[in-house]
Amino acid sequence: MKHRRDVKHDDKIVEREETLLKVAQPKYDMIQERHERMPRLEEIPKASLPPDMRKSTELSLEELELEVRKKRLVYRAKQRGWLEVDLLLGTWASLHVSSLNIDELNQFEEFVNLETIDIYNIITLRADVPDFMKRDDGEGVVEKIQEWARSSPLGKGEPEKYSSVKMEHNLI
Repeated sequence: MKHRRDVKHDDKIVEREETLLKVAQPKYDMIQERHERMPRLEEIPKASLPPDMRKSTELSLEELELEVRKKRLVYRAKQRGWLEVDLLLGTWASLHVSSLNIDELNQFEEFVNLETIDIYNIITLRADVPDFMKRDDGEGVVEKIQEWARSSPLGKGEPEKYSSVKMEHNLI
């Protein structure tokens, strides 16, 4: 078989590649879409749900999916792999994610999707909040996290407080 650079305008190869692309593209699009969005509740095995969500008939499917999303975001905030960020972001998430509205959850998810070093620098005011995350009224989720970190003993780096917060919020 010839290398692609050695083939000069071979219509059979181009035709074959286009045929393969027609088969592969829909599969690729489906995989990419599932990768980018939060899982739907019907896709999650019941055994993987917390006990309080397995038999709940009081909540609609959308409300249950929202609860799953909130729990996943709290977990992601606690498990960054860097102790300082785990404590600051994880503690804030444990305390506040359950009360966020959809817009605020979207903002928080964007923030959690940043690199850990960037999150740390933003929380500790070593870096500015990225322009796409700033809110006109200054009341965005990131600004709330920064304010909380400034007023929290965790933001002041008290070792005794680190230990108690780790135990209280299941960060160890």
